[in-house]
Amino acid sequence: MKLDGKVPGGPLEEKWTQYRSSMPLVAPNNKRRLEVIVVGTGLAGASAAATLGELGYNVKAFTFHDSPRRAHSIAAQGGINAAKNYQNDGDSVYRLFYDTIKGGDYRSREANVHRLAEVSRNIIDQAVAQGVPFARDYGGLLANRSFGGVQVSRTFYARGQTGQQLLLGAYQSLSRQISLGTVKMYNRHEMLDIVRIDGKARGIIARNLITGELERHAAHAVVLASGGYGNVFYLSTNAMMCNVSAAWRAVRRGALMANPCFTQIHPTCIPVSGDYQSKLTLMSESLRNDGRVWVPKKQEDAKAIREGKKTGLDIPEADRDYYLERRYPAFGNLVPRDVASRAAKTACDEGLGVAPTGLAVYLDFSDAIMRYGKSKAHSSGNDHPDEKLVKELGTAVISEKYGNLFEMYEKITGENPYIYPMKIYPAVHYTMGGLWVDYNLETNIPGLFALGECNFSDHGANRLGASALMQGLADGYFVIPYTIGTFLSKEIRTPKFDPNGEAFKATEKAVKDRIDNLLSVQGNQSVESFHRRLGSIMWDYCGMSRNAEGLRKAVQMVRELKAEFYNDVFVPGGNNEYNPELEKALRVADFMELGETMILDALNRDESCGGHFREEYQTEDGEALRDDENFTYVAAWEYPGNGQEPILHKEELVFENVELKTRSYK
Repeated sequence: MKLDGKVPGGPLEEKWTQYRSSMPLVAPNNKRRLEVIVVGTGLAGASAAATLGELGYNVKAFTFHDSPRRAHSIAAQGGINAAKNYQNDGDSVYRLFYDTIKGGDYRSREANVHRLAEVSRNIIDQAVAQGVPFARDYGGLLANRSFGGVQVSRTFYARGQTGQQLLLGAYQSLSRQISLGTVKMYNRHEMLDIVRIDGKARGIIARNLITGELERHAAHAVVLASGGYGNVFYLSTNAMMCNVSAAWRAVRRGALMANPCFTQIHPTCIPVSGDYQSKLTLMSESLRNDGRVWVPKKQEDAKAIREGKKTGLDIPEADRDYYLERRYPAFGNLVPRDVASRAAKTACDEGLGVAPTGLAVYLDFSDAIMRYGKSKAHSSGNDHPDEKLVKELGTAVISEKYGNLFEMYEKITGENPYIYPMKIYPAVHYTMGGLWVDYNLETNIPGLFALGECNFSDHGANRLGASALMQGLADGYFVIPYTIGTFLSKEIRTPKFDPNGEAFKATEKAVKDRIDNLLSVQGNQSVESFHRRLGSIMWDYCGMSRNAEGLRKAVQMVRELKAEFYNDVFVPGGNNEYNPELEKALRVADFMELGETMILDALNRDESCGGHFREEYQTEDGEALRDDENFTYVAAWEYPGNGQEPILHKEELVFENVELKTRSYK
């Protein structure tokens, strides 16, 4: 299979403008003839459905939540990037493009990333017009803060609730189209399969999660915006319902899964505290603006902290190792997520961890509190404030910037982070891999498009913080409304598809047979127990670090677990009713197949890059060692099923505008 990225010609900075001005269009009167299905109502899905409806297409939008507002985009905390250079600190479209390419360890497609940087500027204007309450400075202008992997301040934010506020803006736009009738909303419906007719995506099979009824929905094109697959690891920062099923069902129908082993480990998560946990809680990367990461220099101090005999307050400054500042002086605590995560793991592996499990480092705000307090006192005319006043004033500033995050931390851990340094440890967060798409965001299945975290296109081997919201809204508001026309312009004379046709009936039967098969096993083990075991395998052997021996072992373990699942899983209840255990079983079954493919992808990639760290391929000082000669490509996997090995297809990456070189944040 030859993969064509369909990247337009011309200079990089002119590609999108020229292409957008010359691509095929669908006239307004013809848009009314066409139907589009959008699966998912997070930032990418809601913005796409709203914009396509505004343009005049007939849109059907699907979410398995009771409301589009429940989409996981709501959980994003720290901010959204945009190259507006409001801080006058040297930012530009090119710098955002370069930072993203470099942050992804040179495993992204140049043209897609540059387009993302270009349209990022429009997103902020769109969101402000919707009333998104971005933070503002003293003069009323929009404020910015820094995030990891960059040396400018380009991140717009609304305290620690940026995703929620942006989603409410997109939801407003979506609700308007629903009220006008251009978008028909299907809440509590889960897509279980793609329907293909003559090779093209022409609809979906969805399950009404309240009644259990299977439904057929037809359209001229299908847009997937269903998020990432981090929950293959069981414990992650994702909501428990996040899954891969929409994307993976497309893979089972012939779509390619690209770079599935590229998983982002986020460095600032509340550490695991016990086996009872079903998910982890993220603390925003924005905290690294003011928090300093450290561990004790002495193992005996770390041991005393783990045993509860000391706290972080008992360790004098001279006995603290601010290891990110020491190892990466140019970026300090704001190195990219993959770099910060591996550094934390290294510190804990050396016996310097500060949680009872040994798996935690400190994120300390004491310096920031004192710095802000002195500044606040000085601005009030008090040049010689006492320490108590400085702490009070500084705490108020930190509370204003991060208060909801600090409250969340205290509720979960029982420790006051204004007094004691936070304990954090890396955890699975975002997935850079996803469905392979071309420049139009179209998969290798004609008429099937993928947006946001659901596709692979923009982040390479490691996503920079605050870029997920940027990509989701860029794809939904400013890319897909144009590029879907390249397909639909050829479909204006195609009549509406009959959901009672043979292709729909056959696909529905395949879904029903799959459900009946799971219900009929009536084994002895819960779905949850299988998911937990799968997650343990994935984290232990395909997590923060990997090696060939462990990956080969993991492939066999996942295959054996999958066979055991189909022989001994117990799914209570039936199909024609509300049955969350059945929903979970279908999703875990897909995670099993995805997990196998992820491991094979990691085994195939004999290099370290970004979030993919192979222990055999590292520099003398423990940094990732890429192999640009042999692995500068997108690994797009075909999954034939029926016991056959996944098949690798390659899209070679061509870099004409940046120099491939070893990343350095020192």
